[in-house]
Amino acid sequence: MQMQMLTKFETKSSRVKGVAFHPKRPWILSSLHNGSIQLWDYRMGTLLERFEEHEGPVRGISFHPTQELFVSGGDDYKVKVWNYRTRRCIFTLQGHLDYVRTVYFHPEQPWIISASDDQTIRIWNWQSRQCIAVLTGHNHYVMCAQFHPTDDLVVSACLDQTVRVWDISGLRRKNAAGAQPMMADPLSSQRMNAQGDLFNVTDVVVKFVLEGHTRGVNWATFHPTMPLVLSCGDDRQVKIWRMNDSRAWEVDTCRGHYNNVNSALFHPKRDLILSDSEDKTIRVWDTSRRTLLQTFRREQDRFWCLTAHPELNLFAAGHDNGLLVFKLERERPASTIHQNSLFYIKDSQVRLHDFATGNDAPMVSIRSAPAGQYLPPPRSMSFNPAEKAILLTSDAEGGSYELYTLPRQVTGQVADSGQAHRGAGSSAIWIGRNRFVVLDKAEQQLVVKRVPNQNPRTIKPPASVEAIFPAPGSQILLATSTSVILFDVQTCQTVAEINAAPVKYVAWSTDMSKVALLCKHTIVIASKQLEQLCQIHETIRIKSAVWDDPGVLLYSTLNHIKFALPQGDSGIIRTIDNPIYLMRVQGGDIHCLDREANVQVIKIDPTEYRFKLALLRRNYEEVVSIIRNSNLVGQSIIAYLQKNGYPEIALHFVRDDTARFELALECGNMDIALETAKAIDKPAYWEKFSQEALNRGHIHMAELAYQRVKAYDKLSFLYSITGNAEKLAKMHKISVMRDDLQSRFQNAFYLGDIEDRVRTLRDAGQHALAYLTAKTHGLNEEAEAIRAAAGIEESDIVGLPNPNAAKLLQPATPIISSPELDWPQLHVTKGVFDGKFNFGDKNIGPHPKKSRVADLATASVDADETSGAWDIDDGDNMGESGVAAFDSRSATGFGIEQDLLGDDNEDDGEGGWGIDDDGELDAEIAAEATSAMEAEFVAPQPGVNELEIWSRNSPLAVDQIAAGNFDQAMKLLRDQVGIVSFEALKPAFMEIYSASRSILTTVPFGLASRIPLRRNPAETTEMSQYLPAQIYSLTSSLEQLQQGYRATTAAKFEEALELFRRLLLSLIFVSVDSTEDAEELKQLLLICREYVTGISIELERALVSKEEPTDENNTRLVELAAYFTHCQLRADHEKLALRLAMNTAYKHKCFKAAGEFAQRLVDLVPAPQIAEKARKMITICDRQSRDTLPIKYDARNPFVVCAASHTPIHRGEAAVNCPYCQASYKPEFEGDLCRVCTIAQVGAKATGLRLLVSSD
Repeated sequence: MQMQMLTKFETKSSRVKGVAFHPKRPWILSSLHNGSIQLWDYRMGTLLERFEEHEGPVRGISFHPTQELFVSGGDDYKVKVWNYRTRRCIFTLQGHLDYVRTVYFHPEQPWIISASDDQTIRIWNWQSRQCIAVLTGHNHYVMCAQFHPTDDLVVSACLDQTVRVWDISGLRRKNAAGAQPMMADPLSSQRMNAQGDLFNVTDVVVKFVLEGHTRGVNWATFHPTMPLVLSCGDDRQVKIWRMNDSRAWEVDTCRGHYNNVNSALFHPKRDLILSDSEDKTIRVWDTSRRTLLQTFRREQDRFWCLTAHPELNLFAAGHDNGLLVFKLERERPASTIHQNSLFYIKDSQVRLHDFATGNDAPMVSIRSAPAGQYLPPPRSMSFNPAEKAILLTSDAEGGSYELYTLPRQVTGQVADSGQAHRGAGSSAIWIGRNRFVVLDKAEQQLVVKRVPNQNPRTIKPPASVEAIFPAPGSQILLATSTSVILFDVQTCQTVAEINAAPVKYVAWSTDMSKVALLCKHTIVIASKQLEQLCQIHETIRIKSAVWDDPGVLLYSTLNHIKFALPQGDSGIIRTIDNPIYLMRVQGGDIHCLDREANVQVIKIDPTEYRFKLALLRRNYEEVVSIIRNSNLVGQSIIAYLQKNGYPEIALHFVRDDTARFELALECGNMDIALETAKAIDKPAYWEKFSQEALNRGHIHMAELAYQRVKAYDKLSFLYSITGNAEKLAKMHKISVMRDDLQSRFQNAFYLGDIEDRVRTLRDAGQHALAYLTAKTHGLNEEAEAIRAAAGIEESDIVGLPNPNAAKLLQPATPIISSPELDWPQLHVTKGVFDGKFNFGDKNIGPHPKKSRVADLATASVDADETSGAWDIDDGDNMGESGVAAFDSRSATGFGIEQDLLGDDNEDDGEGGWGIDDDGELDAEIAAEATSAMEAEFVAPQPGVNELEIWSRNSPLAVDQIAAGNFDQAMKLLRDQVGIVSFEALKPAFMEIYSASRSILTTVPFGLASRIPLRRNPAETTEMSQYLPAQIYSLTSSLEQLQQGYRATTAAKFEEALELFRRLLLSLIFVSVDSTEDAEELKQLLLICREYVTGISIELERALVSKEEPTDENNTRLVELAAYFTHCQLRADHEKLALRLAMNTAYKHKCFKAAGEFAQRLVDLVPAPQIAEKARKMITICDRQSRDTLPIKYDARNPFVVCAASHTPIHRGEAAVNCPYCQASYKPEFEGDLCRVCTIAQVGAKATGLRLLVSSD
């Protein structure tokens, strides 16, 4: 029987020269001949990332076994270490002089081994980033070098036709002793020890030299557990070597390839060898007999590399057009279930597992592969409880089955299977007590046999059948390429048919009423008559499925255990690390098999899918039970309930007030909506609540909402449309006290009070309109008084309307005057979930002994205790208590007559607008009203101006500017950052001040209202949180930074200097809310300082270059170019600065400095042509390592540049700093104005710029 290559994943790309599996995640790296590195998820089949920094082909690639690292080596002579989480190269190891062929991490030590065409092998310490050993001895290209998985050995393969095994135990001892790494400078090493070995041959020694290949050796590797070495080469042979402590010898040779063999490896778990070759084949060999088992051939692609997964049975091979991930055999163990017993195959034995007791015992052994041959494992199993027999089906011999009889008693010993009955057939299942049916796929016929293989009967299927599966009674399922047929074997008739993709497995429910047809990426759930109920699609492969007792399908994919309901809803139960095969579900336990045929029990929480199933079946009692007894929460369950029309149920799962508010509105539960609105207490939510309350006719709830947000105009309109003239009159009096002319005029209009309309117009300065209104409505005395006050003669007034034609506008009389009642509501029967649950302090459901109106009244008292009556002060907004505005204390405070607020003789008793259903006043409010009647008049106190509130709430200079406290802002800036010149900041001061307020024009010729603009109006509910709007932000600063970068890149230095200096000044006025943002602002300030300093240096260099080319000027040119490179610029700008300095120094024959600049440029990895030029510059300058000009520049002596003189200040020399931008200066510039920021005094004492409002 031939072995199969089961391809799991394949890519199309440029030639793949190296592949590496991640040890834990389903990832694979491929290094390509075009210089790119690709990271793939082979389970999902998606490209995760590309890494492109190598120049030329990348030949070696390897993941670190535990860290988030991988290493690569390529034809650019470089070994690069990458962090795949940050998606960048961390560092580059340089030392090889030719192509790097392979790179690998040590399994324990922080080492990397690399093999190169420079005939050496290098071992690097990736933590110290040093080369710790150079292994020499090969005299041709070293094609491969690898560490031993457990021992202190290294194996290498070379084109000099040898394989070498190296002993690195000395290197391990040296590393454990904390010895210093190998010196980078050979002369230093020789000075330390005249007999010192440059190449550390005392640390790493050659243990064996294996000679036997007749041509170059391309690959060598160790066996993971045995003392074996495997090698292959251009002689088209694969050789096996054995070694002991003293010698190594050739064991055997595998011949069969007819072109160069590029790589080979031992199978991690079986006695197999895999090799790939340029003859376009992958071959599998038997390790013990050295015979060829299988050849896998591709027509167009030569294979270049091969690797095995460190833990899973997966392999990957790279070829000319991509890579493929494959395995050599199916890993799903054959199994079947009968009642509480699981029968499965493991280690060529039929085993029995009891779900109830957990006992597991072998039953009988099955046929195993003869020596030197391959026998595929059984693919499926069918159990006959009557005969105690099993049918095993496998792909052996083109498809065959075996019939085994199991022992009647389980003894724990493997029973003798005797002579198993075998036959040809691709599938075999039991259909009766002693009958089974076999599918002969080649002949396309069904063969019904009796035990033991007697009297076969042949049936022609109705279609071309790929597989057969069991079904109830004498029926079977026939799977074709496009459908599944329910076929009755006795009558030879088709019972039903359903369309489906090729079906791999079938799972029947416990009562055989439903069936799940498992395809590669699809599950079709159907009834027992194959009537489709739903279809579920997955993006990754479906591995197995099993039915829960209540009728929910649980299935596993490569990554998850999921559930599916009969109507199609599905969800994730839990994630899994490796694929499993579900066998049985018992409560919260899933019994399953893994790929090693081990029985596992996985704990799950079935609450979610049982809850959804109960909803689907309308089993509301179970729904109630689950809600009460489980902790079923999460956004997914809430979204599911909303989507399926159960917001009232979702309401019982939510603890968050915002979510409960939205759900309560959706299901019309206004009581909970009101409760959560009170808890949130934000204007946006009260506004939304008021709209919904009006839509549903809840007048008192809408009234409460308007009071909470101080919506005077809406309250007036509400009282107008409901005919509540009494409360409308109160609104009018409050508008008078608030001195709100617009609201006053509107209320007078609603009330039809013409006299007050005239007075309002006079108070607003609209004398013409007041005269016209009075004259039109017959108020002649008032009109004359207005005319006389205006000093206008009556003869000068023309165009007056006819008073007889005028008609007073009166508010509409309501048809039903019932201002104290809500609109009529339809009687709705209470639902099954209404008021059933109580989650502690949430008080879910209406209160049985407390009406809504009483609730509102209580809320009014509570609000009044918090902040008093409506807190009307100086025309500002009302206070937080909206409802208590009309109680007796408020009325007395405003000097309003008691009978206007509520007569004690009235029945409705509206003391605090909290109206009980029985119309009686709450006792506490009534007592307050009585005491307030006897109180004397107290004039209201003026409120606090919002600008003053801003000034109190914030210690930041920018907020003081917005509040108009310029002096305080300048004092803060002087103390914090030493600013002494505010001329440059004047435009910003005015801009901030203007942007923090708006002008609102109310009526023509009326006084405009100035509206303060707050920073976050929707989020600030407390007065202590009020802050002005800000125009300078971190986001806008970053945009301006990009403009400065672009100007610098375009060499527009004057424009860039202006942009960076403007940004530097604006950072003073940026306030942030977190320490992280504050750190970003500090980083921005540093960047601006460096760019202003650097560009100033470059502008001075440009001026010097235009002067007469004297030695002094030439020296200054080179110095300025050198200082420019030491400013902290972006990488691309630093490269430009280094190129400029390199050319300037070389032009003036400062070869030593030019060489240093060129070396720094090469280290930054510029474009290839620039790097090539820099390397040539290094070569030229090394020959003439001197400077012809006496430049004051020493790159090895750390320094900063004086921002005034543009000369170096070396470490240890005296210096002073700007307190704002921290620019450095020589001591003689102390007290001057900073040349960088132009506003602060150099050397001034300062406390530091404050960026956060809160000091927490």
